[in-house]
Amino acid sequence: MKQLRRKGHCRVMEITGGCHCGAVRFRASVANSPVPALDCNCSICSMTGFMHVMVPHHQFRLESGDDKLTSYRFGSGAAEHLFCSVCGVKSFYQPRSHPEAWSVNANCLDQPLDLAIEHFDGRNWERAKAALDEGGDAG
Repeated sequence: MKQLRRKGHCRVMEITGGCHCGAVRFRASVANSPVPALDCNCSICSMTGFMHVMVPHHQFRLESGDDKLTSYRFGSGAAEHLFCSVCGVKSFYQPRSHPEAWSVNANCLDQPLDLAIEHFDGRNWERAKAALDEGGDAG
C-alpha cells in the first residue's frame, strides 16, 4: 500500500489485490484510512464473505486476468458478479448500488486496510439503498 498526494492535498492510497490463484490482479486508489466499507447481508455477500470497498471506475485498473473473468447475474440482473474462472474467487464486481464504481473485496487485498465499516441491509435492498443515498443508516 503506497500513499499518494493528490490535488488539494487530499491523501489517497494505492491498493493492489486479486484472486486466490493470481490470474486476476488489480490496482486502485482509495481514500486514506480509515477507508469506507460496506458489510452487506444479502445472500451472495453473506455466502462469500465479501467486504465492499467502492472504487470509482476511473480509479481502478485491471492489470491482468480480463480473459479469466466469468460473469454471473441474478435477481434484477443489474449487478455483474465477476469470478475468476480458475479459482472461483470474486475479488471485485460491478454492484447494483454504485453503478459508477467497482466494488473491491477488502478480503482480496494484498495488504489489510483500516476500514470504517457500515452495515448494508441487502436482504431489504430497496430500503437500504434509499437510506444510503440519503446519507443515513443503510442497516
